Amino acid sequence: MENDYVKCHLCPANCRIGPSRQGICLIRTNEGGTLIASEYGKTIAVNIDPIEKKPLYHYKPGSQILSIGPNGCNFACAFCQNWSISQVKTSTRYIAPKSLVQLAGANGSVGVAYTYTEPLIWFEYLMDTARILKDSGYAVVLVSNAYINEAPARELFRLVDAANFDLKSIRPDFYRKICKGKLQDVQRTIGIALELGVHLELTNLIIPGLNDTDDEIKELVDWVAGLNPSIPLHFSRYFPHYKIDLPPTPGERLLFAYDTAKLRLKYVYVGNIIGLGDTDTNCQKCGNALVKRNGYETDISGLNGPNCAKCGELSDVKV
Repeated sequence: MENDYVKCHLCPANCRIGPSRQGICLIRTNEGGTLIASEYGKTIAVNIDPIEKKPLYHYKPGSQILSIGPNGCNFACAFCQNWSISQVKTSTRYIAPKSLVQLAGANGSVGVAYTYTEPLIWFEYLMDTARILKDSGYAVVLVSNAYINEAPARELFRLVDAANFDLKSIRPDFYRKICKGKLQDVQRTIGIALELGVHLELTNLIIPGLNDTDDEIKELVDWVAGLNPSIPLHFSRYFPHYKIDLPPTPGERLLFAYDTAKLRLKYVYVGNIIGLGDTDTNCQKCGNALVKRNGYETDISGLNGPNCAKCGELSDVKV
């Protein structure tokens, strides 16, 4: 653009970036009139996690997955649970694409989960590493806010096996005021992932006074059910972080959300709190516990491959 400005078209923020400045995500920079992925491959954490921690309950249950993430985000959520690594600059470690694949193999991982902050802003690194991972037989997993433009989403999701997307609210005002984003773009991205065959699970962090009314919860459940009632929906308990100091989500609100969702959806789970709802995954035909969970301890003896070990019904769990 004129005066050495550049415009980034990766996400719906469509940042107009001045010389030597960064986009809102912190990792895409204007260097002399050229848009640079300046934090390419620079990760804030490298861990082996249970895949259930993502949370993914219906994709390779009981497995371990190498997990990494960039230092930044294209949202500015006032309640951010990981603000110290997503909203401000922090130290990173560079991992070359081939080294990432070697790390996955050396640690017995089923693949790589791009998580912790917002991986979609790492688009070039995701594309490069995902191609190598797929060629090597590893899974590619996203844990994301789903805030990306349509063209790059379609390019990337063809290489993605599974994703857990945050559906932070079903109200546009919440996204605009609290996250500095747009609900309709998140909804579009979720639809693209389903269209392209990505295994999809959704998470809704319930925040007292911000997105927890009966009507909002019902509307969110109805929207998910309209997409596909087999999509696993995870309700998560909020704790005060960053700029919002509201009390933690009461158990009764989470239980209301769970009971409401169970009327429309086949699979509903509650996280960040113990003892609410059923954490097991049960056969929809005979009720057999396909996957039993105790925290992150997982027992998949109720499955025979992708089928129920008791009645033989094909399950919604991808092993």
